[in-house]
Amino acid sequence: MATHTKVNLADALAQVHELWSPQVIGQVNDQYVKVARVHGDLAWHSHDHEDELFLVLKGALTIEYEDGAVQLEAGDLHIVPKGKRHNPVAAEPCEILLVETVTTEHTGTEVTAKTRSIADQLSGVLRS
Repeated sequence: MATHTKVNLADALAQVHELWSPQVIGQVNDQYVKVARVHGDLAWHSHDHEDELFLVLKGALTIEYEDGAVQLEAGDLHIVPKGKRHNPVAAEPCEILLVETVTTEHTGTEVTAKTRSIADQLSGVLRS
């Protein structure tokens, strides 16, 4: 990414057409900044070595845990601790921003039809 480049979140999200398919829009040190459109549920999973930051831009998102849940509305931020099993769920269409270490696998060691590789996440918004 060029030094003097800006990213408009609305424009970046307009280029995301597939649900649960995060797209990298930037990198800060060893963290990717990603945007995604979500609806329904992703998959129960965990990230053994990485925390995961969710920021709801539009809509609402629930992060389910085995022992409860966190309800997020537009403007809310939540960090899922490493090793904590969770399942993101959006009852209605939702837009989110994620901050994840570059090594974070989309659905941890769980592989589903919704799982996207890091290469897939790098192929979209800023690469087109």
